[in-house]
Amino acid sequence: MSEPTRQPDLSETSPLTRSKAGRPDDTSPLSRTPPPAPTVAAVEEALHEAAKGGTNVDTLVSKLVVDLGLATPEEVAHSLEVARQDANQMSLMAVLVKNDYVTSRQLARLKQQLEAERTGQQIPGYKVLGVLGAGAMAKVFKARQISLDRMVAIKVLPKKYSSSPQFINRFFAEGRSAAQLNHPNIVQAYDVGNTGDLYYFVMEYVDGRTVYDDIVKHKRISEGEAIDIVAQIADALQHAHAKGLIHRDVKPKNIMITKEGVAKLADMGLARAISDKEAAEEEQGKAFGTPYYISPEQVRGEVRIGPPADIYSLGATLYHMVTGSVPFDGKNPSAVMHKHLKAELVAPDHVNPKLSPGISEVIEMMMAKDPKARYQSCKDLLVDLRAVRKGQTPPIAHKDVLPAAAIASLAQAEAAAPVEMREDRTPSGPGVSKVLFGTMVALLVISVTLNVILALN
Repeated sequence: MSEPTRQPDLSETSPLTRSKAGRPDDTSPLSRTPPPAPTVAAVEEALHEAAKGGTNVDTLVSKLVVDLGLATPEEVAHSLEVARQDANQMSLMAVLVKNDYVTSRQLARLKQQLEAERTGQQIPGYKVLGVLGAGAMAKVFKARQISLDRMVAIKVLPKKYSSSPQFINRFFAEGRSAAQLNHPNIVQAYDVGNTGDLYYFVMEYVDGRTVYDDIVKHKRISEGEAIDIVAQIADALQHAHAKGLIHRDVKPKNIMITKEGVAKLADMGLARAISDKEAAEEEQGKAFGTPYYISPEQVRGEVRIGPPADIYSLGATLYHMVTGSVPFDGKNPSAVMHKHLKAELVAPDHVNPKLSPGISEVIEMMMAKDPKARYQSCKDLLVDLRAVRKGQTPPIAHKDVLPAAAIASLAQAEAAAPVEMREDRTPSGPGVSKVLFGTMVALLVISVTLNVILALN
């Protein structure tokens, strides 16, 4: 039986270079399968890197697997004995795997621990404690800043990109963008730099979870809680937009929730200055963003990308939060992005009937295909979100209220319409009055008679 084909993760960020036919190139990171578990050879290579100071590799393996709880001291001792007696000179790691003392999944954890320790040795002033997460473009470590005795997160550019000026410039641009922002609902940037060929970006460590984690765990987030979270992110985006920056990658994985319930916008990796015409023209025709949440104008690779693009992505995020489904789905990135351009949005309250009409109206306005039909600022969006949170009708998005221009247009059309005067042909005169009076008297007599009969019975 053949192994099933892995589907691309459409919730991951990737720049999609569009060909003349409008299809993503085959080299797009979205078309790549996730990296397989590391081999014994890969872990041993990492071990040799970590043991450059003269530490024996087998000694390092013994310590790590026991410290991490991957194998017992007795299992390690047995494997060491087997390795010493093996004619093919198998390594301790190979014997541990062969005897099923260590699995491939555990190898991955071991490799991460080795990378964390090696990274910590290279970044002065920080003690790296472990890996927080990894993506196609970077790996994030949890660390302690020794001078201030505080926890931080350190994003490190993978070595395969450390020789590329393009990736290095983009990495530093992220740090500079984040450094311009100072808002309680945005992950704070602390430092950016490099030591040798290792490039790093130090930021606030958020002890919590992502909105994506909550969706996976609960499928849906309650309307009230979702509004509270999105309102905080809208406030953060308003601050970024006022500073002249657009995020371009708002999505559930980039919204952190602290243990105190504070929402924080993370990852300025695709942020760009609205006024940066040179960068905009350089990126023209490329769809930078995440397929499930990308705005139509980003799909088209338009030069002019403004705040409404972030509002669209936040709307797609809110849709996912309250319905448990992404707004548009498809078998590949191209299919999903085409739906953002052409497909009609299924109203959120049709997917989840428990939603109020108000939140549905707000999301539909946030996700309008035409940027001009959306909220033009997060300030306006917040007006509607706060109204819906109070159980009120959203004053801006409510569709029963016609815009002033439409009302004026209707008034002008009515005034211009020709008026047709018709003759009043309703019967009148003294003869008609007498007939009506006689009819009323007859009805009264019948009513009194019936009441008397009923009373006697």
